[in-house]
Amino acid sequence: MAALLAVGVASFGQLYAIQGVLPGIARELSLSASTAGLSVSAGTIGLAVGVLLWAAIADRIGGLQCMRIAVAGTVVLGLATVAAPGLEALLGLRFLTGLAVGAVPVLAVTYVYEQLAGARAAVAATVYISGTTVGGALGRLVAGPLGAWFGWRTALLVVGLVSLLAAALFLWLAPRDRRPRAAPAPSGGALADTREPGRIRQALRPMPLLVLYVQAFLVTGSFVAVFNFLAFRLEAAPFALPAALASLVFLAYFAGTASSRLAGRWLTRRGFALTSLCGILAMGAGLALMLLDFLPAIIVGLLLFTAGNFMSHAAAVATVGARAEASFRGQASALYNIAYYVGSSLLGWLLGVAFDGAGWLGMSCGIAVALLIVVVLNAAGLRRATAAG
Repeated sequence: MAALLAVGVASFGQLYAIQGVLPGIARELSLSASTAGLSVSAGTIGLAVGVLLWAAIADRIGGLQCMRIAVAGTVVLGLATVAAPGLEALLGLRFLTGLAVGAVPVLAVTYVYEQLAGARAAVAATVYISGTTVGGALGRLVAGPLGAWFGWRTALLVVGLVSLLAAALFLWLAPRDRRPRAAPAPSGGALADTREPGRIRQALRPMPLLVLYVQAFLVTGSFVAVFNFLAFRLEAAPFALPAALASLVFLAYFAGTASSRLAGRWLTRRGFALTSLCGILAMGAGLALMLLDFLPAIIVGLLLFTAGNFMSHAAAVATVGARAEASFRGQASALYNIAYYVGSSLLGWLLGVAFDGAGWLGMSCGIAVALLIVVVLNAAGLRRATAAG
């Protein structure tokens, strides 16, 4: 369990730290906000590609060996990013970093079920998820203030050294395979079949699952855009906040801890549609509050927006597993993750282009349209499934 916590911190801390220093990158390299945001997109699109790539490699050399190679590669590439001379090198290194990180979400839970069973496996999987959350938040929160004081390269160097320590702990602590890899893992073993076209087609047919894939794309892209570009807004007039203070917006991530737990309770009592709708409405309310040029309103709005995102995401992840048949559950999970990270990459960047051209209001209008589409698709898709079933 300690090894799983360490691998989550090492990989996702490295992947997302750069989001905390985007304004500094934009200033040093003379980039627009949306172009600087490509450094986040390059990492997440690399991760989406890596999800399928590492699943294929793991069939030949084993999941634990893949994670060892990937975590070591993540740290090396993250440290190399510090010396990137320009945008092209930065984006290339970020893509490769995401490609390496892709081994972790696709193989970690499978590894858990190969080593443990029953309640212990479930607890260990939860520890891994906690590690990814802590790693992502820690990377952003460490990099943001350090970037304001010492520059973005120094900030990423410090995060890289923290990730190096966490990676070393993982390599030291992770137990070797103690038993043959016979039966596939309940929640991850089917990932080896993600290359099988028939099962992927099966996972693309049910309307409720299609709704969830589209929701992952739209909601995640909207969420990433807000966190990519809010610091640019807060550092500009009328707020003119110091960069170190503006970077503290990432503390709002902890609102997602409470809302994701609440989603778990609501999901069993009220179902996906109502739980997801509550999350989307909270995001909409938060988006409206963030339009005001009043800092307390922006803070409250950001907390609402973040809590709503994690509520919607937690409900969607659980529902993918529940609605997909056992024969293609792994493929459905992989497709959801791909949609999630492609949305982060592509839509997060496109909304940044809207921010460059039309400011915060223009980007907010784009997000509002995305959220409205999610509400309509939820209602239409899930009602159709209920009538058919």
